Amino acid sequence: TPFRLSFFGGGTDYPAWFREHGGAALSASINRYSYISSRYLPPFFDTKSRVVWSKIENVEENDQIEHPVVRAALEYLNIDRGVEIHHAGDLPARSGLGSSSSFTVGMLHSLHALLGHFVNKAELAHQAIHIEQQMLNENVGIQDQIQTAHGGINRILIQPDGDFSVEPLTLTRNRLGELQSHLLMLYTGIARMASDVAAEQIAAIPNKQAELHEMRAMVDTATGILAGDDDIGDFGRLLHESWQLKRGLAKGIAPSFVDDIYERACKAGALGGKLMGAGGGGFMVLFARPGDHQAVLDAVPELLLVPIKFEFTGSQIIFSEPESYSRMALSTRDFRR
Repeated sequence: TPFRLSFFGGGTDYPAWFREHGGAALSASINRYSYISSRYLPPFFDTKSRVVWSKIENVEENDQIEHPVVRAALEYLNIDRGVEIHHAGDLPARSGLGSSSSFTVGMLHSLHALLGHFVNKAELAHQAIHIEQQMLNENVGIQDQIQTAHGGINRILIQPDGDFSVEPLTLTRNRLGELQSHLLMLYTGIARMASDVAAEQIAAIPNKQAELHEMRAMVDTATGILAGDDDIGDFGRLLHESWQLKRGLAKGIAPSFVDDIYERACKAGALGGKLMGAGGGGFMVLFARPGDHQAVLDAVPELLLVPIKFEFTGSQIIFSEPESYSRMALSTRDFRR
């Protein structure tokens, strides 16, 4: 399941906003992924279930699993048999690239495949939203689950009832390459809990109505820029305007070290940029003309450059073996308790 870049509309995808006003986002998936494998744990192990992430958990009951998403997904899908689940990610967690939602979407997709279920991308997103917001009570929006499930570059429209539509942008190959060649993704080295940063932002929503309406309108403006053939630098300059609005939504979004990094990058030639996700740290994406990239990188030498490309597949199953075959294999080898 891919990670994602959120360009415009972040903040309007929180229920506290879209339940009254609707919301929108312009997002893109990148070729950096969360990988999840799952299987029923064969009966010759000493534990019922095994979950491997940054920890290794060996448990006898699902409610003993520490990872909240794994525990909730097993409960949601009524899986009580012993399982083995492994997770690996291309990029750090808590870094603003939708990694938490990528994990939730991927976890559900993998477990559905284990059960022999086909589930479409919209349903995956709906289920991931339910787990994160209703079952785990996290302060999260809904664009990340939608974007990581679907993949591509999308204008996401959110209705007050929580329903959504995904409109893929149909860009020419030249325009797509132009957009991609202007982006620099840099890691600040600071991880943070998005839910904690978002809580402050959500609390401020009643006092930030004008800013959020403007941020919502920028989704349509940015879509028009990409669909047209005018100077793509306008996209970067709009990113700058959006970031100035977003950083004012809550104190925790843009710590002083972030302001310093951004100021140096802009002086070196960046037209705009933003911290990904809720803010506070993680990855920063800068928009600069390719000829200015080296100067920008030289201005922020403490940051790690991570090359990226857009991806258009979304969450996908890359290998699945029917359980009937697995059971036959176990039977022929006479693996029994």
